[in-house]
Amino acid sequence: MRVVIAPDSFKESLSAAEVAQAIAQGVRDVIPDADIVCVPMADGGEGSLDAVLAATGGQRRTASVLDANGQPCEASWGWLGDGKAFIEMAAAAGLERIPVSERKPLQASSYGVGQLIREALDAGANQIVLGLGGSATNDAGAGLLQALGARLLDAQGHELPAGGLALSKLDSIQLDDLDPRLGDACFEIAVDVDNPLCGPRGASAIFGPQKGASEQDVQALDKALAHFADVCARHNGNDQRNEPGMGAAGGLGFAVKSFFQARFRPGVELVAELSGLDAALRDAQWVFTGEGRMDAQTLLGKTPVGVARYAKRRNIPVVAIVGALGEGYEAVYEAGITAAFSLVSGPLALEQACSQAAGFLRQRAGDCTRLMLAGTRLPASDAERPA
Repeated sequence: MRVVIAPDSFKESLSAAEVAQAIAQGVRDVIPDADIVCVPMADGGEGSLDAVLAATGGQRRTASVLDANGQPCEASWGWLGDGKAFIEMAAAAGLERIPVSERKPLQASSYGVGQLIREALDAGANQIVLGLGGSATNDAGAGLLQALGARLLDAQGHELPAGGLALSKLDSIQLDDLDPRLGDACFEIAVDVDNPLCGPRGASAIFGPQKGASEQDVQALDKALAHFADVCARHNGNDQRNEPGMGAAGGLGFAVKSFFQARFRPGVELVAELSGLDAALRDAQWVFTGEGRMDAQTLLGKTPVGVARYAKRRNIPVVAIVGALGEGYEAVYEAGITAAFSLVSGPLALEQACSQAAGFLRQRAGDCTRLMLAGTRLPASDAERPA
């Protein structure tokens, strides 16, 4: 019996690979000889690098870069071979790196992400997969451009300081010193949201508050990013601000799409392709997936629904084991999830649930396996049942 296990990570608890292993143990408790294939997954945000490296056997490399506040830090990226690199922007400019009291949404910069791209270019990369999500920045990728050699100048010809707010003073963009290797590099941008750069659904309005932006900050940042888009459109002759996904990661993808060869793809789809999910599903009888919290937001490009779409093509049932079931989670059934179960069976403190997550996953996976195994033994119709 072939079982595919393709979960996302449980944030602040277990990586996707650790979640998969715990579920695998639960399945083997019931079916010791099960043919189990673990495919750690992600949606392009935090945890994507770990999932891709676990599934592909890629090399983890580290670099000294600047975090969103301009402080030195060590950030990981992945070398997948054949000229391909995987960069998770949150590794350098992630929100989780910055304590709540130190978050600076007006000044936060994506410069460190540009430094990681330079590292990949130095290693010989000409294909760069860039996972967006979990950013502490709201600078529309301006810092990334600066790290790669672009000069963002005010009306007096002075370099702009870091951060999204400074873009309100942008007058011109000079690319004379832009890294020439970027001309031959292709970017694939992994996103899990479709927000535009500006406006009521834009980067500042939707994601700014979680990065510490006040209502006044949001208005100022949105205006600054709109001005940045105006200058970029004047420089390039095209305007990308309203394309889906431009608001992801503080607008980081906007800069990449505006100046480099890049295409946006759903994060789950891209990670699934790198991880070989579709091939793993061949001849599978069941699929397990999961994430930290399942609710209505899961429908917006999150891992479990993405996995379910692949499984649905082969008519394979999908069971989701999640940390918590939130409001509107029932909608995932229409998207291909067969059944969803919470990790814990009763009230429990979050810290305790996180610390014991592996054990709970093993228990729930065993319970689900027993139920699904029993289902395969049920008679096909009442006529087949003994009198």
